[in-house]
Amino acid sequence: MTSFIKKYYEAFTSALFLILALVVEHTLEFSNQSWVYFPLYAISYLAVGIHVWKKAFESIMKGNFYSEFMLMGIATVGAFAIGEYAEGVAVMLFYMVGEYTQHGAVHKARHSIKKLIDQQPDVATVERNGSELEIHPSKVKIGEVIRVKPGQKVPLDGKMLSDEGYLNTAALTGESKPVSLQKGESVWAGSINEDRPIRIEVTAAYQDSKLSNILHLVQEASQRKAPTQRFITRFAKVYTPIVVWLAVAVTFLPYFVVDTYVFEEWFYRALVFLVVSCPCGLVISVPLGYFGGIGAASRNGILLKGSDYLDQLRSLKALYLDKTGTLTEGTFDVQEVHTRNEYSQQQVMQYAATVEKESSHPIAKALTNFYGTGELLEVSSQEEVKGKGIIAQVGKDRIVLGNAALLSDHKIEIHENSNTKEAPVAQVFVAVNGEQAGLIVISDRIKEDSKSSIEALRKLGVERIVMLSGDAPKVAEYVGKQLGVDEALGGLLPEDKYNIVEKALNKDYKVGFVGDGVNDAPVITLADIGFAMGGIGSDATIETADVVIQTDQPSKIPLSIHIAKFTHQIVWQNIVFALSIKVGVMAWATFGTASMWAAIFADVGVALIAILNAIRVQSKFSNGHSLIASIKHNRKDYEDEENEASCCASGC
Repeated sequence: MTSFIKKYYEAFTSALFLILALVVEHTLEFSNQSWVYFPLYAISYLAVGIHVWKKAFESIMKGNFYSEFMLMGIATVGAFAIGEYAEGVAVMLFYMVGEYTQHGAVHKARHSIKKLIDQQPDVATVERNGSELEIHPSKVKIGEVIRVKPGQKVPLDGKMLSDEGYLNTAALTGESKPVSLQKGESVWAGSINEDRPIRIEVTAAYQDSKLSNILHLVQEASQRKAPTQRFITRFAKVYTPIVVWLAVAVTFLPYFVVDTYVFEEWFYRALVFLVVSCPCGLVISVPLGYFGGIGAASRNGILLKGSDYLDQLRSLKALYLDKTGTLTEGTFDVQEVHTRNEYSQQQVMQYAATVEKESSHPIAKALTNFYGTGELLEVSSQEEVKGKGIIAQVGKDRIVLGNAALLSDHKIEIHENSNTKEAPVAQVFVAVNGEQAGLIVISDRIKEDSKSSIEALRKLGVERIVMLSGDAPKVAEYVGKQLGVDEALGGLLPEDKYNIVEKALNKDYKVGFVGDGVNDAPVITLADIGFAMGGIGSDATIETADVVIQTDQPSKIPLSIHIAKFTHQIVWQNIVFALSIKVGVMAWATFGTASMWAAIFADVGVALIAILNAIRVQSKFSNGHSLIASIKHNRKDYEDEENEASCCASGC
């Protein structure tokens, strides 16, 4: 309690002397002896007023005479000038209370970002010269090995050297469920080791870690204003000087049109008018609403690179999604190996693994992983055919490895497997010296939340959903049918995806694209809103994207739109509510029916209500999984969740 009073000592001092002044004036029969109680009111005023006048002076020095601080200052000094001491102090005191609330709300909005910052450890245990040293992570070099004990945070990005580790990545991805990582898999800085001591080989410098990049993106996003936010800033700059001169007019114009003009009466009305007109409620609640949206998104593993994308997301009507790594797992496994022309399975796989040994493509990894540590052959020449496969000279044999189109180009007779023609699999053909030697069937699983995400997108107003894939058209169509997309296009090269999205761009609504590979970066840049799957996505893709999904979960896409729509509703609730109350009380003040106490409510009260309403954005999305859960289990829950946002801030 003592620390609380110490923190807000100005307000407590002001309130104490205000109560004392009221007691002296109204209960001790000093009502006509202002010299007795005026010093008490003056102390009460100065306790909170000095802070406001200091800010007003700083604004004037910057060339901004018409600031909210100046409005408060003029109004309260005017109230003292006509003997309304209690009301003058009350305006300043409640304004100060509003300031405290604003700071608290902003602190709450920044809390999720602060949690990220707190995840950056300042100590790393590194192995050097046969011993362990504890140093700052920035001094650890790439390639060095660090140790992380159970309960400690991983200080740097790296590669797992231990056989297995169990890590909590909630601060980075918003996913509360810990993940099991095997030897050779990537580990992110900021993850918490939950199981056993692990050893990690550092792969990125301190300033280049994923956590550092996330912090940079979120902090940068808070500086980028949405159109509505920019409008309010411009509006306040025009609105404030207008109301100041209107207050002057309210004071002096009646002298020329009213027979019984009393200066004190009209001056008091003008002071009430000034207090009401202060735009602080709008100026703080609108950006706070957007900041809350960014914070709520980041807490759920969604990084928005600016509040302007919150406005754009709600207008998204067409969405194009890459298949592999976005809607499917992107981790391929060899399911079947069919041989022809007396070639053995071992030979077919040896040729495939030899040709693909240098490639990082998921299908190539599936082939080499399945073959294992067997002997590889010598490759004398190799040519990659974009989007189709590879032609290589292996010893005396000419190997053609790829899809059916590549074999057709080389006039090689194709024998497909009838059992897998319609299944969501990739068929890799292996031809040796002009004849098919085998067919390798590789499958990629559909992500658990892909189908429910498509349903959620439709409920959020996305009218056209198209899946784009480099896989065979039949494979793409099969997966698209399972997911319920409007169209599934397969056999596409990167430039084909680019051209399709380019044709879809429309001035009347926003078009989005979701991808993960480096070949998706141009299309992500082209789209109105580019989404990157940040967990497995390339650096180029994440760099060019407007929205980064840290968990690689498709369900985060509709969640980001849901957050954007709700944030927009909250922002406009605040704008309409604040302006309607202010305009109404300003009109009453002009006609003499509103007191200074009504003005205090219209200013500070409205600001507090607007701020509390803005905070709803953060509290509503504390558990982002509720949206998809409602799609899966109860369609009505989702509609109720949407209707909640239409409730006015003053009537909820």
